[in-house]
Amino acid sequence: MKSLTEFKYVWEFLKKEKKKLLFASILIFIGELSEIFTGFLNGSAVNAISTLKVKEAIIFLGIYLIMRLVVDSLILPKSYRMLQEIENVISRKLGYFTYKKALDLPAYDYEKLSSGEVINRIVDDTDTLSYTFEQLLEMFTSLVGSLILIIHIFLNSWIIGFEIIIFLIIIVFLIKKYNPILKQIKKEIKKENDKYTSLITESIRGVREIKTLGIKNSLLSDIKKIIRNLFNKNKEEIDERVEFEVITKTLKTILECGVFFTCIILLFYGKTTLTFFVAMTYYIYRYMWLIENINSFTKTYQSVSNFLERVNEILENKLYKDEYFGNNTIKDVKGVIEFKDVTFGYPNEKKILENFNLKLEPNKKIAIVGKSGQGKTTLFNLLTRVFDPTSGEILLDGVNISSLKEDFLRKEIAIIRQEPFIFNRSIIDNFKLINKDIDLKTIKKYTKLVYLDDYIMSLPNNYDTLIGEGGVNLSGGQKQRLSIARALAKESKAILFDEATSALDNSSQEYIKKAIDNLVKDHTVIIVAHRLSTIIDADIIYVVNEGKIVASGTHKELLKYSTIYKNLYEMEDLDISN
Repeated sequence: MKSLTEFKYVWEFLKKEKKKLLFASILIFIGELSEIFTGFLNGSAVNAISTLKVKEAIIFLGIYLIMRLVVDSLILPKSYRMLQEIENVISRKLGYFTYKKALDLPAYDYEKLSSGEVINRIVDDTDTLSYTFEQLLEMFTSLVGSLILIIHIFLNSWIIGFEIIIFLIIIVFLIKKYNPILKQIKKEIKKENDKYTSLITESIRGVREIKTLGIKNSLLSDIKKIIRNLFNKNKEEIDERVEFEVITKTLKTILECGVFFTCIILLFYGKTTLTFFVAMTYYIYRYMWLIENINSFTKTYQSVSNFLERVNEILENKLYKDEYFGNNTIKDVKGVIEFKDVTFGYPNEKKILENFNLKLEPNKKIAIVGKSGQGKTTLFNLLTRVFDPTSGEILLDGVNISSLKEDFLRKEIAIIRQEPFIFNRSIIDNFKLINKDIDLKTIKKYTKLVYLDDYIMSLPNNYDTLIGEGGVNLSGGQKQRLSIARALAKESKAILFDEATSALDNSSQEYIKKAIDNLVKDHTVIIVAHRLSTIIDADIIYVVNEGKIVASGTHKELLKYSTIYKNLYEMEDLDISN
């Protein structure tokens, strides 16, 4: 029963389709019952012919013909069509909820997951169900029909009944023996497929870097290794499956010959009728077909069971925890941000922040500087709840951000990252992801603010231009300016710049600085900077070192009183001079 728990969400989705499912089940069951009458009608027709009762034989054959036409042309096609509709609904729902759940996972968990693994679980694993559900129901109704048939056989000959029962027991034993082996191999194949998908995804997205770095041969070597592992695992699966099928086919042949031999003996001694003998020639092949069906289904079930197990690990949080958000909002947000005794470290790394304290006031241009790896960008990741602190709290206007509604928090805090992600859509659609009702006039207001409107209007399709995956058709500076304009469209109270002007030329940088100066009047503006020349006019600069604030003040004050800041500035000045 443990394996059936993997179908928990499938059963939940089926509840809304229960009427359609019940009707389809009844139709299939009628089709199964007709198989029992098939043997009886044909046996009766042969028996009638053997006794020269031609009229009676024609009647039996006529009933058989009508029954098969009704079942095969009307009943079964209708049931299969309904089952396929149910399959499609369940598969799409499973895919949607897995995707939704994946978006709810905190970024912390994506430090441990590859993109290929997540993509496979959402796309491939959920879609596998679409060709399995019909088999599952067919198998169930077939087993019920076979149970009724075995009762009928026992009533006519307990000897033949026992022969079939013994055969089925042996088959069940073989399935229990081989299923765990094949399931484990399937798991290992899926792991290799995850690696394969991940490497392919990374390679396609990073094709420019691959070419310029000259690492094509290295990646080809990696993909060969994965393919070799997949080949070996698939070969192992084929060997086990062929061994299983050879044994079952041998047993089927023994059963077939054994049943016919028994029927001949019983018929010779007058212990059975010719009608039953002919009917058994149909019934025995039904059990042959049943075994073929079981073999086919167990093969599919092993895949589906593995896939659903992997999907459920996301849906049921077996491996990963959901992001938690509260139900609070804040009226008239002022934009006061405070870190209180915050401690945090990335997976398998030492703590970056420990008992960190900092209060940031609105209506000021605030900068945070320091050497690489000192926790500057981490502050933004915590503030946007990409990650949550190990201990301590982060407050917005005195309210812990973990207690705020997700939509509210995302609305009030915008971030422009050093390496922005641009969606593979048109320019206007990238803005509509932020606000589906935004108009072109408003979009142009923000693109003009970042000195991008003229470039967009020079494109053949203007704001309807597709910009490629990750903004591949834009330069680094253009991507960054577009991401700034997109973030400004959120009209957030707090705006975070994670080295957002690093890829801009001096002219564009000046426009961004003017835009930031205008934002300071009504927003909390925080800038993480590596290029100190971009923040020398900040109202206050905080210097971070080893996860703590070690100095604060204006540019001029820090040059006088902070050795760390002075060294950073002088090193940058030296780089510029060179």
